Amino acid sequence: MMSLRGAAIGIRKGAISRRLADYLSLTKPRLVPMVLMATAAGYYLASREGLGLQGLFHTLIGTALSTGGTLALNQVAEEDVDARMERTRTRPIPGGRLMRNDALVFGAALSLGGIFYLSLFANPLAGLLTGMASACYLLLYTPLKRVTPLNSVVGAFPGALPPVIGWAGATGGLSLEAFVLFTILFIWQIPHALAIGMLYREEFQEAGIRLLPVDEPDGRSTGRQAVSYCLALLPAGMMPSLIGLAGAVYFFVSLFLGLSYLVCAVHMARERTPASARRVFYASLAYLPLALLVMALDPRGF
Repeated sequence: MMSLRGAAIGIRKGAISRRLADYLSLTKPRLVPMVLMATAAGYYLASREGLGLQGLFHTLIGTALSTGGTLALNQVAEEDVDARMERTRTRPIPGGRLMRNDALVFGAALSLGGIFYLSLFANPLAGLLTGMASACYLLLYTPLKRVTPLNSVVGAFPGALPPVIGWAGATGGLSLEAFVLFTILFIWQIPHALAIGMLYREEFQEAGIRLLPVDEPDGRSTGRQAVSYCLALLPAGMMPSLIGLAGAVYFFVSLFLGLSYLVCAVHMARERTPASARRVFYASLAYLPLALLVMALDPRGF
């Protein structure tokens, strides 16, 4: 009898653990750390008179909650899309492990909770910016993915706000420096998204997602756009040194990273193959954390 009871308790604990893991996966835990990294960088760069660890903690907690909730709500909205793509059909909602309404309540509670947390424990501006990012992501970017390939540009707006939220969390205001950080992340995202679109073009096409590589499968426009945005990223990436936000070391590191990103984009434009798109994707993943890290460690401009 005791062994049966122990087995039942073990099964119940296992079921609870799996359910918690499913709720956690709704928040896309591999994506949230990158958002928090950009938020922390913005906060740190804005804290010229001393880093307030308590304020940083509150800003990161609120941002993490809202980001995770927004990504969960995105999965609710795209249940049918996820069910049609090989790499997403096993997610908790299309996989049948979580009910849609349960995920909706969970995502809304996290997202709204994060916004209110930031407003109360950081400052109202940080909460407002986070609410704007969430609304833009869910109400504009998500539905536009089925309508126009320009959705990538729209989606780059909320994706570029984390360092601005961090800046607002530290200072309670905005400045030219925050706008420069926003611009870098905005431009950086486009070649990144185009590379992903080229890598998974067939799946996106089958799911009805409108991306440039889907609408124009020959890859010519995709390559031109990737090169154009990488070219624009070169001067944007060096701007922090020119406005006094970062020093000379960052200037040359950002130039190297930008040129590397550009070279990969040029290869993608010429070859138009999954291998070349994968190189752009990896170059984008290297660019952002390295640029933000060096910017934070070299905080004196020319």
